[in-house]
Amino acid sequence: MATVTFLVIGGVGVVVLALALLGGDLLHLGVDGPVSLEVAAGFLGAFGFAGAIAAELIGSPGAAAAIGLVAAFPAAWLVLRLSRSARTMRTDATPTRQDLVGTLGVIVTPVPAGAGFGEVRVVLGGQPVKLYARAQQAIPSGAHVFVVEAPSDTSVIVEETLNPGKA
Repeated sequence: MATVTFLVIGGVGVVVLALALLGGDLLHLGVDGPVSLEVAAGFLGAFGFAGAIAAELIGSPGAAAAIGLVAAFPAAWLVLRLSRSARTMRTDATPTRQDLVGTLGVIVTPVPAGAGFGEVRVVLGGQPVKLYARAQQAIPSGAHVFVVEAPSDTSVIVEETLNPGKA
């Protein structure tokens, strides 16, 4: 019976972790500080599952609870450190359409002169991005171009380059 009790406690830890990871921000369930949902989930999960293993091996519910506590505190401390690191991790700024201006690209679908759209492939933030492209003159596939304007997030105005450089 003790094993089942410990398994239920560990299962509650898993459910709390799922709530913290999947719905914590949406439901405003997160609590800043040392007793966040992630820490509570780590504590409950480690206590419950370590206690269940100990109850099966030893047979004494009291000893199993002690072993569960010995496992739960380091697990909770580790979860605290990892969740803080994840929350305070520095990331690069999200690229905007203004970052497209000045980039070099390659035409993948011919650009008609004037009002029509073709397609251009540029590298933005280290990733290839395909965008709609317009130009004043017709530009064939494979031509190297320079982005002169970004009127929207998905379209650019380009000019063919004489020196292709790296595109």
